[in-house]
Amino acid sequence: MNAIADWFGRYGFLLPRLGDLIQIVLVAVGVYYVLRLLARTRAMQMLFGFLLLAAIYFASRFLGLSLIGTILEYGFQYGAIAALIIFQPELRSALARLGQSRMLRLFPNKMEQSELVEELVEGVQRLSRAKIGGIIALQRDVGLDEYADTGTRIHARVSADIIVSIFAPYGPLHDGAILISADTIIAAGVILPLTQFPVADKSLGTRHRAAIGLSEETDALVIVVSEETSQVSMARRGRLERNVSAERLRVALSGVAEAVA
Repeated sequence: MNAIADWFGRYGFLLPRLGDLIQIVLVAVGVYYVLRLLARTRAMQMLFGFLLLAAIYFASRFLGLSLIGTILEYGFQYGAIAALIIFQPELRSALARLGQSRMLRLFPNKMEQSELVEELVEGVQRLSRAKIGGIIALQRDVGLDEYADTGTRIHARVSADIIVSIFAPYGPLHDGAILISADTIIAAGVILPLTQFPVADKSLGTRHRAAIGLSEETDALVIVVSEETSQVSMARRGRLERNVSAERLRVALSGVAEAVA
């Protein structure tokens, strides 16, 4: 017992106190959330580049390479200001998503989620009734920015009217896909990757194969409206569900809306 008491007397200051543990947890959660936000932007590439430069800097100091170390020091001094200017859109988007996070909402707005789902269901049903083909991808945890670059970037709140307008025949964007993040259409006319696996149903067209392909590479929910049959389908995790009813679509969309809210 005396030995234990003596040990605590000498090294007890190294043990974290309750306040220290709370700070460690808060900092860890904050770092995790910031990295999760950056994972969907080009800022993540910038972060990896910064870590590489920092490793080179410490290596140069260790090896006595004073010229390289001095150059990097000046670069670090002015690089932060340059990064804020270059990556202003990404940082602004990340801060906006932080403000919309469920963690910062005392009362989650279920009405907004319900309205979003109804607008999507209405848009899909109108496409189906008019026999207008379309493909809509809803982003979940895996970002879709790299696919958005193949189409036209837009920033519009999801509405049935906009969805129908985009897919209207002879329109400039009707052949591609719509990408939706939260309640915003981020791109239209997007080219999606086709599935690389054999498809048993030979009647499936390019839209269905693209929906399956994207669902294989990401966790997105992809909705397809067939131009030939007016049938609505959903692709998730590489599986295609055919002849989806409005109620079934509403349930699936509600799950996505709650997950990304």
